[in-house]
Amino acid sequence: MKVHKVSSRSKYEQRSTNKRHSRNKWRIHNKKIRNPDPSCLGSSPATAKVEHQLGARQKLKLKRLQKVYAKAVNVTLEDSHSVRAKGKVSTPGTVPHVHTNGGTGVEGGSDSEDSQEWRSYAESVLQNGMECGVGGRESSSLAAEEVPGYHAQHDHVQNHTVLVLQQGQSLCFRGRCLLTCLNGRVEVMGFTIEQGQQPYPLFSPASHCPLTITALGDCAPSTKNKKEGRLEAKAIVRKYLSSEPRKRLLSEVDSDSCVLLLQPLDTPLTRFLGSFSDFSQLFDINSKELRSQSAIRDPALSAVGVTALGGSCARGLVVSPSYREALGDLLSAWEGDFDRCPIILVCGAKNSGKSTFSRHLINSLLNHTASIEYLECDLGQTEFTPPGCLSLSTVTEPLLGPPFSHQREADHMVYYGQTDCQADLDRYLDSLKTLWRHYSGENPIIINTMGWIRGHGFQLLVDLIRFFSVTHIVQLSYGNTPQCQGLTPEFLRSAHGWQTHPPSQPSLAEEPASHVSMRSHVLLSVHSEFEGAGTSGEMRHQRSNELRDLALLGYFSKLQSVEPGPVRPIHCFTPYQASVPHSAVAIGVAHCEVAPNHILYAANASLVGLCCLGEKVSGRGGPVLLSQIPICQCVGLGILRGVDMARGLYFVITPVSPAALRQVNCLLLGDVILPKVLLTVQPGVETDLPYVTTDYSFELTGAGKLHSFKGLTRPCFVKDKTNK
Repeated sequence: MKVHKVSSRSKYEQRSTNKRHSRNKWRIHNKKIRNPDPSCLGSSPATAKVEHQLGARQKLKLKRLQKVYAKAVNVTLEDSHSVRAKGKVSTPGTVPHVHTNGGTGVEGGSDSEDSQEWRSYAESVLQNGMECGVGGRESSSLAAEEVPGYHAQHDHVQNHTVLVLQQGQSLCFRGRCLLTCLNGRVEVMGFTIEQGQQPYPLFSPASHCPLTITALGDCAPSTKNKKEGRLEAKAIVRKYLSSEPRKRLLSEVDSDSCVLLLQPLDTPLTRFLGSFSDFSQLFDINSKELRSQSAIRDPALSAVGVTALGGSCARGLVVSPSYREALGDLLSAWEGDFDRCPIILVCGAKNSGKSTFSRHLINSLLNHTASIEYLECDLGQTEFTPPGCLSLSTVTEPLLGPPFSHQREADHMVYYGQTDCQADLDRYLDSLKTLWRHYSGENPIIINTMGWIRGHGFQLLVDLIRFFSVTHIVQLSYGNTPQCQGLTPEFLRSAHGWQTHPPSQPSLAEEPASHVSMRSHVLLSVHSEFEGAGTSGEMRHQRSNELRDLALLGYFSKLQSVEPGPVRPIHCFTPYQASVPHSAVAIGVAHCEVAPNHILYAANASLVGLCCLGEKVSGRGGPVLLSQIPICQCVGLGILRGVDMARGLYFVITPVSPAALRQVNCLLLGDVILPKVLLTVQPGVETDLPYVTTDYSFELTGAGKLHSFKGLTRPCFVKDKTNK
């Protein structure tokens, strides 16, 4: 909102001034602020619920805002004014400060009651959220009392919203939308979107940090003058808005304005997630933002599925100085002179921000290069594949959402079958070695690691640094106490790994050991300062098991049709059938031992890895059971819907293409389970739900879930104590 100077004028001139400013959201009638037209609100039930809870806060009163006063500054005596308000007189020698967006405070000596109230209201809005002059305290700022730093208008005919941001302004939001930059440049999660580029989908769910759209200045001097730039921007607004909303937005467009087009985002993923009641409000504000009343009521944004945030929740991604410095050093390493591509390993404890930093780094690098390699070493919280997989992927598009929003086919993948590697550390390392041999070295690569950094987990981390000849290590930490030893080059010269010991072993690049020992890496320490660093998510959809379920749902949402229509439940899809007998397809269990005559019972209605063995599988009749779990290429995951023992067929539901399925000759059953909503929510079933039963007794031996008791003393330690 812009605030203009008010001088001592007649009542008629003041009424004319108010009339000229009628385009602003805030308008005074009888000392109250008129609410927006309820008919223009979005039709989303979830949005309507939030707007109903925030409705009472939209009726602002001048007396409530008079508690905040302008910050005092030193000025000369002749420039000082005594600005009076109701029951309060400002101290001599003070004037309102200049607003950050270019507006100035109110000056003048009008003694009319309306002028006094308007000046007091304008000063309080300008100071909203800034430091007070008395005692250095911060003023309390409610989102509904803030003046938005953006301007948006919705076109009901074409069902899209035009958003205008000035340089430096930003919009922090929850929801999802399709963003197209029509004029200028904006930055989202480190990626720069410019005029003329393709539309990009934005996902900002309650499970992750909210996204922020920030307007940037021109990277190169423009050949157009300000008048030409302003006329061009206004022409774009006229093209995408009809006459009525166009009038309210044209006055806010300038030569350096960023004009964005926001459209509703309707994809198979959003429709599939929305069909489950547990995830129907995934893209609404979370409970914390609801309690703090941070949602800003804007019908133009709500109409396209976006809810703006204000107050303390509008900070978005909190970037510490060490975070920003590490990003700058890594970008400089890529742009500078180097003899090989940067090999960047990101490590840190659980919930220290590794995945967020990796996404931010990928987006920043994509501003300078066409593709980036990504090696996934975290089994529990994967980025591009379902959990339980180790993969090597080539990234060419920005990551503008959480992992479940960009599930894709990896270039090379190994199905480990568990969400942690404690059961078989050697198979974990050997799987990563197999993937690393496919890295060409032509593009920079980012290696994402687990949050297990103590004991054997730290030894695995040391092995990975040595195996991959890492050039840069980004070590994240939080709090005042470091979570593990600093991975400096000096420390690694004497550190012991799980498979490697000092001196360092030759790298997988098959280079002479003398060259490897001469190489060193750069350690970049990043201190995470975001709220909740180091603690597991306590709100809904933020727990690790829920994030794994979302990743699996995102993967199987690719079964849905691209065209808009009703969502089809899993049981409605026609499964693929293995047209070869059981004797040509091997089956194995990756996480435990199962009796041979029980393996098919265990695999039925379960998640299986679709793998390709290097050798042909042959048996003498009946299923071929694997005694050892192989390390082989995995083309994807599927649901083993049924087994036909008479014809020797497996029935599999999977989004993998038929061409890739022809190469599959091995099914691996792991510890990764299907989300329960896939089985318990099956619309269209009139009888009992398939694979779901209530006639089950947990009192039977072995019927319940296995639990590991980590507090028990190992037998070897008991023996040592006895001998002593």
